[in-house]
Amino acid sequence: MESSQMKIFGSASRYVQGRGALDELGAHIGKIGKQALILGGKTALSITKKRVEKSLNESNTNIVALDNTVRMSTYPTIDRLSEIGKKEKADVIIGVGGGVAVDTAKAVAYKLQLPVACVPTQCATNADASALSVIYTEKHEWLEYLFYPKNPDLVLVDPEILVTAPAKFTVWGMGDALGANIEAKACVAQPKASSLLFGRPTAVSPWIGELCEHNLLTYGYRAAKDLEQKLVTPYVERIFESIKLLSSLCAESTGLAAAHAIHNGLTFISGVKANHGEIVAFCVLVQMVLENRDPQEIERIMSWEHQVGLPITLMQLGDINVDDLGTAAEKACDPKDTMGNMPLAISPGMVRDAILAVDSWGTEFHDSH
Repeated sequence: MESSQMKIFGSASRYVQGRGALDELGAHIGKIGKQALILGGKTALSITKKRVEKSLNESNTNIVALDNTVRMSTYPTIDRLSEIGKKEKADVIIGVGGGVAVDTAKAVAYKLQLPVACVPTQCATNADASALSVIYTEKHEWLEYLFYPKNPDLVLVDPEILVTAPAKFTVWGMGDALGANIEAKACVAQPKASSLLFGRPTAVSPWIGELCEHNLLTYGYRAAKDLEQKLVTPYVERIFESIKLLSSLCAESTGLAAAHAIHNGLTFISGVKANHGEIVAFCVLVQMVLENRDPQEIERIMSWEHQVGLPITLMQLGDINVDDLGTAAEKACDPKDTMGNMPLAISPGMVRDAILAVDSWGTEFHDSH
């Protein structure tokens, strides 16, 4: 990724979080559009549909179409929904659901040149506030990042909705968010590194990552336990904000590095069955090994991941053939990906060996705890 030397900071136009926020959706949407195309997955829309319709009706916003068939952010899905939006004369796009739904909504909005609102129903990713979408093939292989000239117009987070999702979803989100600060430090140390906004970080961007990591390591375990009981506690709200807002701001305005590049490489291995955040959590440890971090620092992160339920071994990621790791390592070092943001030259051989080193270390740690 080529970098401008301009310092760039990006954020959603408005971020709203709190109990009952979903009931205020119409008040916020009414300021940016009156003809809404709503899209998402079947489960997400089933638990929000009545409240969304009521809130939009109260703000005199018409729902011109509602599609609950979004399962993957692919170009065929984006094209199909864009045609619906164009046909129905939508003037605002609302994505309801997880990362797939909001990434698809952002892509449709960009294609139609319309404002977009993201309404998460779970906390497995930090996709909602960013000015990009992750595009996959129909086989769920990472294809590319699709970048936009601006961030979403609205991100609305209702903790009472998010806690209805399985607790493990937020644990996955913590794994994804953990990468923000680790990768940000690498990007700051590499003068030629590019953020996801194709610039250099402002002074505040890395500090947001520090706060995000602090929150995860301090409140993450307690929040995970509260979520198992479907409780909205201050710890849970702090973690929701850390995933949905802080990690997104840091990652986008500072940049991604080895952890996400290795994640993308691993998606090409058929045996990998883990979620995005789970894979990123494992790859954070791989990046730390590549950076020659203090073993005690790595074990601190490994211990936290183990404690909250994130994978620290290859076995926890799926049924992986070690012989396939060479392919994953090659893909991770693709010049189109973010490995070039590392402050040292990384080869596929280094990536493969670091993956195996973490697996061995994690297996030893897992067996002894």
